[in-house]
Amino acid sequence: MKTNALDYELPPALIAQHPCEKRDASRLMVVRRDTGAIETDVFKNIANYLAPGDCMVLNNTRVIRARLHGHKESGGHVEVFLLRELHPDRWVALVRPSARVKPGTRVLFDHELSAVIEEPLEDGRRCVRFNVNNVIEHLEQSGIVPLPPYIKRSKPNDRDATRYQTIYAAHDGAVAAPTAGLHFTEAVFDSLAHNGITRQFLTLHVGYGTFKPVTTETLEAHRVDSEPFELSPETADSLNTVRRQAGRVVAVGTTCTRALETVYADGCYHAGAGTTDLYIYPPYRFQAVDALQTNFHLPKSSLLALVCAFAGRDLIMEAYEQAVRERFRFYSYGDAMLIL
Repeated sequence: MKTNALDYELPPALIAQHPCEKRDASRLMVVRRDTGAIETDVFKNIANYLAPGDCMVLNNTRVIRARLHGHKESGGHVEVFLLRELHPDRWVALVRPSARVKPGTRVLFDHELSAVIEEPLEDGRRCVRFNVNNVIEHLEQSGIVPLPPYIKRSKPNDRDATRYQTIYAAHDGAVAAPTAGLHFTEAVFDSLAHNGITRQFLTLHVGYGTFKPVTTETLEAHRVDSEPFELSPETADSLNTVRRQAGRVVAVGTTCTRALETVYADGCYHAGAGTTDLYIYPPYRFQAVDALQTNFHLPKSSLLALVCAFAGRDLIMEAYEQAVRERFRFYSYGDAMLIL
């Protein structure tokens, strides 16, 4: 498929710069693959579109304060954006301005945190060695919430520290939020339980590559970054039981979808931990996911490719055109779509 087939016109005003006042007050578009019908509602009513016995699978990764602002001992400003932990005191990071930060440069941050910038890696990344072993703990004081590049603000505000995080976030490691989960509240969980809909969790630490656009002429030529994940034996057993009892597995987000499709083999879900570089684009035969809840994604992105693979390119583009006409809010802080 040509990458341009996933392009669409989006007015910049529809790119959500702030979260909805209430998480579950986000709008909800429901897309039915069997009939092509498209409905609109609000997210707090999502339980009305699912059935007893269905199970929602959510990603409980927690976004770390991955952006650090510091200065060289000579005084020049340096930004370090942490991407992946190599060791408790060593990380792969983006360093800006990279060309002016020579290997061996020491960078000082707040609260006595410092790091030495080491040799360049591939893709313009750097290895960064800190003066502490518990870097993630220090980030709570020294780091900043890493908002997506399309949120055009000079800096995050205090609200972002909680709103760019799901209410069930549990395991540190993501540098971007699993945004499909940002709409959930305890009231929504109560309504799901009341309707006989269960929930399970997995962990996939979302990387910065989630924002990487597809720049190749064809979708097939693109590659996605690998991301670490874990699915527990309890979750695997529960999902296998759901399927045996004719319930549907509803993936909350593209991250859950990739993880579930990675661990599914021989007709069942398998517990495990590792990394996945699974890239889903049309045509693709889904085995692990029966329904998908997701946000509205960037044009020509791997996330939109996954959604088109799940529901068909024509139907998704029709839904996106309607979302633009009805002024839905797009991207991380935007509204939600449920594909049945």
